[in-house]
Amino acid sequence: MARLKVGTIGLRAGHPRQWEGSQLVETHAVCDTDEALLRSVAAECGAKVASTDYRDLVACPDLDILFIAAPDQWHCEMACAAMNAGKHVLCEKPMVMSLDECEQVVRTADATGMKFLVGQVCRFAPGFAMAKRLLEQGLVGDLFFLESEYAHDYTHIRGVGGWRTDPVRLRHPFLGGACHAVDLLRWVGGNVAEVFAYANRKVLTDWPVDDCTVAVMKFVEGGVLGKVFCGVGVKRPYTMRSVFYGTEGTIVCDNTSPEIQLASVKAFGHQRFAAIPVEVASHNKRAEMDALARAVLDGTEVALDEREGARTVATCLAAVRSAADGRPVPVRNDW
Repeated sequence: MARLKVGTIGLRAGHPRQWEGSQLVETHAVCDTDEALLRSVAAECGAKVASTDYRDLVACPDLDILFIAAPDQWHCEMACAAMNAGKHVLCEKPMVMSLDECEQVVRTADATGMKFLVGQVCRFAPGFAMAKRLLEQGLVGDLFFLESEYAHDYTHIRGVGGWRTDPVRLRHPFLGGACHAVDLLRWVGGNVAEVFAYANRKVLTDWPVDDCTVAVMKFVEGGVLGKVFCGVGVKRPYTMRSVFYGTEGTIVCDNTSPEIQLASVKAFGHQRFAAIPVEVASHNKRAEMDALARAVLDGTEVALDEREGARTVATCLAAVRSAADGRPVPVRNDW
């Protein structure tokens, strides 16, 4: 079976070697504004098309999928152009920057019928996937509280041209980074009804956005509560440590450790933690790409589609607005 042809826009975050060895896709085209990087990656991956202008990939008749790994501010424009040109899209997180842009992506996907998958890596990280299976097996009983954190240090990663600190199209770290943690909690706990958040700026004081945000969430179903911590000036190794509390047990996991911790009165008859080994693949782009390719080849639905992406964006933006306004903010889920 011929593999689907992929074009990648943005080679710093979207290097094609991330799906090397896939039986479903192959690299056909690459795009980046850095000409030296473009030439190097094109030669390494055997790309037939290499351009500094993303429109050349949009217009390329041989491409099946476009992977958009450009700065966040370009996601909506590039994704809609790709779908209108008959390309399926894997779009890096966050899907887009605003609710209006969510509308544009959702309506374009509906109008064109193209498949769209959002690059929320937590759903493809082995540790989190294992935690989800254990929860679905009922080993911790009924969930009542979920928490996750996005602990990172952006001190030296403003992005090419400083796009992470662009004052014109401000990219808040809670949307750009903590969307990982928010999407993980939504995947486990369902849609969020309301968010209340606090924020401060103590480390990246020359940035135009808060570097620390804590958001408390009320989920739509089951009376479940949640919390997300986002820190982008954190002086520690990167982590997305997450904890899922249920009436019969607790799961502690992250995306960088070779094991998760399970305490289950139901399974073990006691509350002590047991270690469960897992593979470490914190940014499993091959799994994302293969998931989209399978949906394209089989004609099936994408689980992490544009509407799921919009709900995560809406939840993140509700937290940003709450921290600014000092009040709870409802989340739009009807996309």
